[in-house]
Amino acid sequence: MKNKMIFLSSALVFAFFTSCKNDAQTLASNSAQTEEYVGKEISTDHDAEIDKLISQMTLEEKIGMLHGNSMFANAGVKRLGIPELKMADGPLGVREEISRDNWAPAGWTNDFATYYPAGGALAATWNAEMAHTFGTSLGEELRARDKDMLLSPAINMVRTPLGGRTYEYMSEDPFLNKKIAVPLIVGLQEKDVMACVKHYAANNQETNRDFVDVQIDERTLREIYLPAFEASVKEAKAYSIMGAYNKFRGEYLCENDYMLNKILRDEWGFKGIVVSDWAAVHSTAKALKNGLDIEMGTPKPFNEFFLADKLIAAVKSGEVSEKEIDLHVKRILRTLFQVKAMGGGTRAKGSIATEAHYQDAYKIAAEAIVLLKNENNALPLKLDGVKSIAVIGNNATKKNALGGFGAGVKTKREVTPLEGLKNRLPSSIKINYAEGYLERYDEKNKGNLGNITANGPVTIDALDPAKVQEAVEAAKNSDVAIIFAGSNRDYETEASDRRDLHLPFGQEELIRKVTAANPKTIVVMIAGAPFDINEVSQKSSALVWSWFNGSEGGNALADVILGKVNPSGKLPWTMPKQLKDSPAHATNSFPGDKAVNYAEGILIGYRWFDTKNVAPLYPFGYGLSYTTFALDNAKANKDSYAQNDVIEVTVDVKNTGKVDGKEVVQLYTSKSDSKITRAAQELKGFKKANVKAGSSEKVTIKVPVKELAYYDVAAKKWTVEPGKYTIKLGTSSRDIKKEIQITVK
Repeated sequence: MKNKMIFLSSALVFAFFTSCKNDAQTLASNSAQTEEYVGKEISTDHDAEIDKLISQMTLEEKIGMLHGNSMFANAGVKRLGIPELKMADGPLGVREEISRDNWAPAGWTNDFATYYPAGGALAATWNAEMAHTFGTSLGEELRARDKDMLLSPAINMVRTPLGGRTYEYMSEDPFLNKKIAVPLIVGLQEKDVMACVKHYAANNQETNRDFVDVQIDERTLREIYLPAFEASVKEAKAYSIMGAYNKFRGEYLCENDYMLNKILRDEWGFKGIVVSDWAAVHSTAKALKNGLDIEMGTPKPFNEFFLADKLIAAVKSGEVSEKEIDLHVKRILRTLFQVKAMGGGTRAKGSIATEAHYQDAYKIAAEAIVLLKNENNALPLKLDGVKSIAVIGNNATKKNALGGFGAGVKTKREVTPLEGLKNRLPSSIKINYAEGYLERYDEKNKGNLGNITANGPVTIDALDPAKVQEAVEAAKNSDVAIIFAGSNRDYETEASDRRDLHLPFGQEELIRKVTAANPKTIVVMIAGAPFDINEVSQKSSALVWSWFNGSEGGNALADVILGKVNPSGKLPWTMPKQLKDSPAHATNSFPGDKAVNYAEGILIGYRWFDTKNVAPLYPFGYGLSYTTFALDNAKANKDSYAQNDVIEVTVDVKNTGKVDGKEVVQLYTSKSDSKITRAAQELKGFKKANVKAGSSEKVTIKVPVKELAYYDVAAKKWTVEPGKYTIKLGTSSRDIKKEIQITVK
């Protein structure tokens, strides 16, 4: 059973109990429910047993639990029945088994897993239920591999479009981040495994990540970079947090007293364990006292870690007390009991790479796809009279489960776009495939991926004339052309940020030539981060944005192109017209050097674009459908609210087109007369509504007044400024349909 609480309005509850004849009305009003996912607290029920175990352990056994004893596990104590805490990498699925003492694959034949859509894709669904499905499905796969902890989700902010891990992170918006992260964590931990939420915190670039000192003012830290982590702790009850590589205000984050002790544990009440990123520890006594529980690292003798032999010596010298050691061991043992790795409880059963899990991946992938342009209803593709389709581009056949630097997934199923079309198109339609462009890199400038650099790979953008000719001929000789362009996980990768926003491998020129050869050209971008697609957007009759979209990505994409699925994805970040329009670049504050100052402050992402009146290519929250929607009868339940109230906004979402579809109603708030600096508007609620053609659905979005608070640095607390607020309802940050005025007392 889901660990979620469903809050019904008093009106609905009354209707339910008054008369059976109102059942239909009650059911029809389900959209007026707000689902809040709530995790289970780490239990203290086993503390007496834990204390007894600790009393029987030697100092060496205790410290063995505080550092890696293999690449992805600490040391257990076999004689006392304490198992290793077994970890798995996994933003995209459960990583293949790694050798115990190096990064080489273990060579197992039974470690194939489901490849799930990347974090950006999940956020693009704007659907908490999809996030919960992602968590439960992935949790079952972890259990099948006998793992205790998933090193995921990655919920750092998308501060720059160039970020190498943008595809893995979720959004530029803290509210969307937390509303996707929380149900994912809850779902995962329902399956008796730990989420390890990462990377805490301000790890928003790969460039110099090992040492860069991030400077963020306190208000920006609290309002932008911490909310998703705070919600992960307070709402989802995450069992583990991963400390980041970088420094924050002069101190490494795996030994940062302010972040790990004062905020994480003292303010938020975190009861779980803090695990270091791999080789992110720089001290022994300091790291331990300032909040680190487990040190993990890259290959070297495990006894040489800071929390290994050095820690034994620190205890024996009196620098660290054994009582301090016991505190950290107790935290670890509590989490092992919590996920039933100890204690004898019936642990959730696992399954991996099942058809059910592939279908989970499909559902997420299908809802993630964003329709950016659809001139003259070019999509869905009408097959009447179509005898041939040109499929062009290296990305039509490129697989992304593995690739790049960092975690991938070894999977038996990854349906490519070409395979998806072959699966879905009738056999009477001929597919003319042409590779079009080659994925090539300058051998001298590949980017030194081990050094965490801004100098990402340099691509060879000169097109191969023979490949171009083949593509042009395929387009000319086909009724319709589809170009699969964009990026891949070799180009977008952990350990390097991109150099710029240009489309690699000469794709822009190829698209230009193909669209000239066949005006009926559809462009599909497969990428995890923004690119300069100004010209592509102009030249194409239809433009679709997909992602590194999992095992079923090709089938989901084909179903969208052919109209079996009506696209409902929305951009989780802003697509700029040019790099210098993005706030970190407009303020010349990326990537910094030894230090980086977040000069844009609270104006990250759309907040910058909307406040500074900079026009994006495609705004935050944007995405089209094969149908049209109208918002009507927008109203709040009251005109005036107290500080502890919940604002309830209702709006009718009408499907004014001819096909069923889903629309995301987005609620932004603004305060024009604020006495403090604010963004022009901020996302504070959203709801995805499924509406049949010609029908209307009433949507209710609940916003606690406390969500309107800003962080008062002087008072060191969240404060709701009284006065007038504007509630804006729309379908993107730039497409506001309705406004409501309210007052907060």
